[in-house]
Amino acid sequence: MKKQIKKYAFFMLIVLANGHAQTKKHMDAKKPIEERISLLMKEMTLEEKVGQMNQYNGFWDVTGPAPKGGSAELKYEHLRKGLVGSMLTVRGVKEVRAVQKIAVEETRLGIPLIIGFDVIHGYKTLSPIPLAEAASWDLEAIKKSAAIAADEASASGINWTFAPNVDITNDARWGRVMEGAGEDPYLGSKIAIARVHGFQGETIADLAKVNTIAACAKHFAAYGFVEAGLEYNMVDISNSKLYNSVLPPFEATVQAGVRTFMNSFNTLNGVPATGNVFLQRDILKGKWKFDGFVVSDYASVREMIAHGYAKDEADATAKAVIAGSDMDMESYLYVAKLVGLVKEGKVKESLVDDAVRRILRVKFELGLFDDPYRYCDEKREKEVVGSKANNDGVLDMAKKSIVLLKNDKNLLPLKKSGQKIALIGALANDKNSPLGSWRIAADDNTAVSVLEGMQQYKDNQLTFEKGSDLLSQKATFLTETVFNTTDKSGFEAAKKAAKNADVVVMVLGEYGFQSGEARSRTDLNLPGLQQELLEEIYKVNPNIVLVLNNGRPLSIPWAAENIPTIVEAWQLGTQTGNAVAQVLYGDYNPSGKLPISFPRNVGQVPIYYNKYSTGRPIDSDKNVFWSHYMDVEKTPQFPFGFGLSYTKFEYKNLKINKTTFAKGEKIQVSVEVTNSGNYDGKEVVQLYINDAVASIVRPVKELKGFELVALKKGETKTIQFTLTEKELGFYDNEGKFLTEPGLFNIMVGWNSNEGLTSKFELK
Repeated sequence: MKKQIKKYAFFMLIVLANGHAQTKKHMDAKKPIEERISLLMKEMTLEEKVGQMNQYNGFWDVTGPAPKGGSAELKYEHLRKGLVGSMLTVRGVKEVRAVQKIAVEETRLGIPLIIGFDVIHGYKTLSPIPLAEAASWDLEAIKKSAAIAADEASASGINWTFAPNVDITNDARWGRVMEGAGEDPYLGSKIAIARVHGFQGETIADLAKVNTIAACAKHFAAYGFVEAGLEYNMVDISNSKLYNSVLPPFEATVQAGVRTFMNSFNTLNGVPATGNVFLQRDILKGKWKFDGFVVSDYASVREMIAHGYAKDEADATAKAVIAGSDMDMESYLYVAKLVGLVKEGKVKESLVDDAVRRILRVKFELGLFDDPYRYCDEKREKEVVGSKANNDGVLDMAKKSIVLLKNDKNLLPLKKSGQKIALIGALANDKNSPLGSWRIAADDNTAVSVLEGMQQYKDNQLTFEKGSDLLSQKATFLTETVFNTTDKSGFEAAKKAAKNADVVVMVLGEYGFQSGEARSRTDLNLPGLQQELLEEIYKVNPNIVLVLNNGRPLSIPWAAENIPTIVEAWQLGTQTGNAVAQVLYGDYNPSGKLPISFPRNVGQVPIYYNKYSTGRPIDSDKNVFWSHYMDVEKTPQFPFGFGLSYTKFEYKNLKINKTTFAKGEKIQVSVEVTNSGNYDGKEVVQLYINDAVASIVRPVKELKGFELVALKKGETKTIQFTLTEKELGFYDNEGKFLTEPGLFNIMVGWNSNEGLTSKFELK
């Protein structure tokens, strides 16, 4: 590393000798960042400024010879000319150093690159998918998980992640539900802050540390509400939904210091987000005063032509820049069209300057100008990536993410000796699927399988049968997942194993690549032959523990009615099998709660707890004319906030410090929670409010507080919450925040559907 710094210093002396003295001034770390940016920008040509707004994907064997022909050669030449500000998917110290060397040592001004990568739920050592992490409701654990990801990514040369995804969604058909925190804006905001701080550190100054990376809040905005849950589709929502559900987690990331935003693929009010002035100029950079930069999603600048919003490449470029999209990811348009648009007077150069200043600001904050090779330490890469400490960390996160949905016969926890256990399901012996989607740096087949995890408990008789193959061909990140729907040749062996067992553990669900980007579904049932296999096994032995591996809520009405024990284990990453086994055997008492509602069938979707009451919410006249379905209950199969434990918790003595409050007064709410069962455990105590009458109809319930509390067997704790105008208020249709007087109902309980209730009045 010292040799690299000396080499860079020598390069700067050469620059000085060539007359670029101003370049040296911006290298002075003692000067304020804004002054250093101004000094550098005075030396930049318009073409070099536009180059900073251009991001390219990895394009050749960067440690090999220069590419010849095609887009790779074009990108290489642009990099050498200083016309590239960022690259993505270049990873590993050798590769990053190679491209950084070109940018720093071969271009006129030597401006370093910012290296981006999709570090969604880990780098090589994978945590659970983000939706699973949200089920922990453990903000410290989630922050630590992001910090582990940042540690590994930064050790491999990466200094910018395209995460966190803070899209609120209530539509399980949308594949990218796996990337976010679920359906609730309050929980989603808290998790967004935790993940930003995990990636970046607590303050902007922490970005200069070698083990942090810049975070990116995405997708701005409303991508979680694409029509019909269809990827890349349009969004048509009310202002009330936008201001009260969509925007709060994004604003929370700004307050947490997030350095970048990514805009979304969808339209909002008929305008693509990439070209949306209202979102990017008015709200993000105006009202919220965001001073980082905005990157487009992959080729989304160009896609405005396909949307029918831009007539050609030049028009798309102009509209994106004017709207506030600072960096063009892989559209090739800024670098090709923007200089001409500025010279023609169609785009103000001041807009280019603003974008470049934002981009340079983040590079300075990351310390790249002080040492462009600071993330290129091969020794650190070997020590950090895949370390025992990181594996221990993701195992802890995985256990905390598991949700116990049902345990009617108390089949769990399993006995540690003397039981005959049949483990059934192709996913039980799969080392690839549990890694989940969006794990492009991880090696295939590196997850601990459930079979491997359960084999660690050696005093039971464990028999494994897959029952049937889940897939009929290999699945990849870039191809459709094709399921086996015909080959049942393993059914009989599985039934025989189940018949002879005391307990059957069945691991069923989605394949890892069945959720994520471009994985929309219209059927939320168990795919392939899994439902049939489940029912066949049930016929010979109903003592079934169903372990679900999935990236989204599933529709499992038959299982919910018939299977005595159901464990939601999601896709838990590298340590999946160890986490599942430790929960099944009781070495970890499950404490997770659902961050998103599970529907009874896909016809209920979208379904969510914070719904609005209709004018006919109940059957008051004993006729059909009320809000209901004819064929199924209108409630979810498992509601938001739901999750059981091996122990039991009792709630009592809900108190509010008084019944009437003046505006500005803090409302104190307390409740006693007792662990009345036979195990130590953790409970997520949840506080919900309802604004009974408002100028805009409010949801029947809104989460406004929660606390994860550990209780030993027999222990009682008093949990206290404080409500302020921030929790009681809401946004009107113009985005103005209001706190109105009137009656407020509250509920404190163990999920969004059950708890103790009270009320108070705000004068």
